[in-house]
Amino acid sequence: MESYSESYKKAGVDVTAGYKAVALMKSHIARTMTQNVLTDIGGFGGLYALDVAGMQQPVLVSGTDGVGTKLKIAFLMDKHTTIGIDCVAMCVNDIICCGAKPQFFLDYIALGKNVPEKVAAIVSGVAEGCVQADCALVGGETAEMPGFYPEDEYDVAGFAVGVVDRNKILDSNTQKAGDVLIALQSSGVHSNGYSLIRNVFTVNSQNLARYFPDLGTTLGECLLTPTKIYVSAIQSLLQEVPVKSIAHITGGGFYENIPRALKKGLSAKINRNDVQVLPIFDLIAKTGNIPEHDMFNTFNMGVGMMVCVSAEDADRAVRVLNEAGETAYVLGELVESDEGVILG
Repeated sequence: MESYSESYKKAGVDVTAGYKAVALMKSHIARTMTQNVLTDIGGFGGLYALDVAGMQQPVLVSGTDGVGTKLKIAFLMDKHTTIGIDCVAMCVNDIICCGAKPQFFLDYIALGKNVPEKVAAIVSGVAEGCVQADCALVGGETAEMPGFYPEDEYDVAGFAVGVVDRNKILDSNTQKAGDVLIALQSSGVHSNGYSLIRNVFTVNSQNLARYFPDLGTTLGECLLTPTKIYVSAIQSLLQEVPVKSIAHITGGGFYENIPRALKKGLSAKINRNDVQVLPIFDLIAKTGNIPEHDMFNTFNMGVGMMVCVSAEDADRAVRVLNEAGETAYVLGELVESDEGVILG
């Protein structure tokens, strides 16, 4: 008998819409499948055969995150095909900081009303993020929750698992004064600080459609630019250069995230003029009259990821990252200090 409940539908949950959403998303999920995936979608769990050939002691690395209030921009613009990339990025960019390679990803979408085409659009972005991160989308959950979320709103979260050989886990204890910090440019705001952004700008459809010459696009399109996924570039770097630590610059900006990747007793000395700040951050600061310290303590300011290497490896690291398609440059150096970040 076909699964259907008229009573449940009257309560606001249409199970048939869920089946249609799954059917629509299958082609997107298929893009992410690898030979390691042993199950199709629809089961109670996703099976993944972990390839640990050549590893002496494989260690699993996990990460989970969401997209936050950046979703409000997607709602206003009625654009849902990129927000899934952000979800994947926020998870995989964290786990590569250990030196791990992402293996698989799962998503969770909760919404007020299941519109199959919208769900499929969201999942298309998740699949694109997985393709960029070279990991498989092995499962997920779509939860229709009327009365909990407004009908036209949703939330998205994700979970990623990677693997790294234990002897290759990055260790900041190998750092010393004089080591060099390298910046990898961000694609924009990424997925942090949107509560402050929505406080700075009057965020509505009209203002999001406003074109800014300095941005080269509308405010909305700029703010909705997907978070950059650094997996491929970092994997290339790890194969070529001894990396001491990596920091993903997310919520808390420079002042919170960079110290997490530093050895105790060392600080990051960064010349403010060397930071290649993207135009969107100048616009946010000017419009909201936000102090520079608060900007660097909230946003990535144009630096999505920071890598620490020995001084003798710095030029090669920058070259490898640039050849991998990133915009990389020397950001600063390590000095003996307990300040964490010295930005002057």
